[in-house]
Amino acid sequence: MATSIKKIVAASLIGTTIEWYDFFLYGSAAALVFNKLFFPDSEPLTGTLLSFLTYAVGFVARPLGGLVFGHFGDRVGRKTLLVVSLLMMGTATFLIGCLPTYETLGPAAALVLTALRLVQGFALGGEWGGAVLIVSEHGDTARRGFWASWPQAGAPGGNLLATGVLAALQPDETFLAWGWRVPFLLSGVLVLIGLWIRLTISESPVFQAAPPEPRAPIVGVLRHHAKDVVVAIGARLAENISFYLLTVFVITYTKQSGVDDSTVLNAVLVSSAIHFVTIPMWGALSDRVGRRPLYLGGAAGIGVWIFAFFPMVGTGNFWVITLAVTVGLLFHGMMYGPQAAFFSELFGTRTRYTGVSIGAQLSAIVAGALAPIIAVALLRDFGSSLPISLYLALAAVLTLAAVYAARETRGSDLAERITTR
Repeated sequence: MATSIKKIVAASLIGTTIEWYDFFLYGSAAALVFNKLFFPDSEPLTGTLLSFLTYAVGFVARPLGGLVFGHFGDRVGRKTLLVVSLLMMGTATFLIGCLPTYETLGPAAALVLTALRLVQGFALGGEWGGAVLIVSEHGDTARRGFWASWPQAGAPGGNLLATGVLAALQPDETFLAWGWRVPFLLSGVLVLIGLWIRLTISESPVFQAAPPEPRAPIVGVLRHHAKDVVVAIGARLAENISFYLLTVFVITYTKQSGVDDSTVLNAVLVSSAIHFVTIPMWGALSDRVGRRPLYLGGAAGIGVWIFAFFPMVGTGNFWVITLAVTVGLLFHGMMYGPQAAFFSELFGTRTRYTGVSIGAQLSAIVAGALAPIIAVALLRDFGSSLPISLYLALAAVLTLAAVYAARETRGSDLAERITTR
């Protein structure tokens, strides 16, 4: 039985929100407490760098997850793989909440933490492609940008939820002792809700109608869509780097400036709420003006805004920090809102899950994974935000070049996007 587009959107949005909640929760905890809990013998900024390294391994696993989930998603369908990814992510996050720290296990605690982070990354690598595709392939051509942008809103939704829970627990003196575990354990309840909703939706009609791909999907992607993969990788650079600088690294940066944790957490909370609301608006606008104009505008905007961002958050003023993060996330949304429809329209149906996953997740290694690490290292070595701003500005130039070289995809019929034999 066919499922209404609104129910498909709700299932994808709730699922991606939960998965991003799990993923971002780790990043926030890495900035706030993991350096003390799992690397207590290190100097504070070095301990933070080490905790971000465990954070980064999740990104390393994402392309592998994208490849495996993409292969089976293009073979057996989108729905089953979405259920599996959500279950894997939720289990790993719940177990992090149960994990003994360095005080109990010694160095082995960091190794187990890293292994669970790898599972998180593997699951998220398969989640994103399936979530955006099942919406894109159910929705109509004229409003695909709008409908497909809703799973994208799961990223700020998850960050909003994770930051909100952490902000509610801060600055309680018991947070370091046991309070940090509560948000991770809460994931178990959220996953059960998400699984129940995802099990009730129908498979993508576009996928069911498409003839099977005779080769392994990755072969079809490399043979017919190599340029599209490169476009996706380049398009994600400024988008991915900016998001993690604006929402994760900002916590570390303000710590070095003596700003209270609760101030920056609440600022990110407010900004994420605005980001959540505006992403579908950018998606809808892309249905009218095209994917490329908005994406180009967002990349150019964030490449310039980052030079004002760090001086603003360095003031320590809640409202100035909130404004800095909000404007940055609005530029990010100009890229992220149209991205799901844009990437979906680049690939053929029976290679689409593999194509969008590989393109997006390969970029995540050099962008999202390394962004906090590079930023912390630059801050430690130079003691200034200027090298970090230049780092993002360079990424913005690369994104501008990639998107400029791409074709406009608005109005594409996904049912006709069949990989050439």
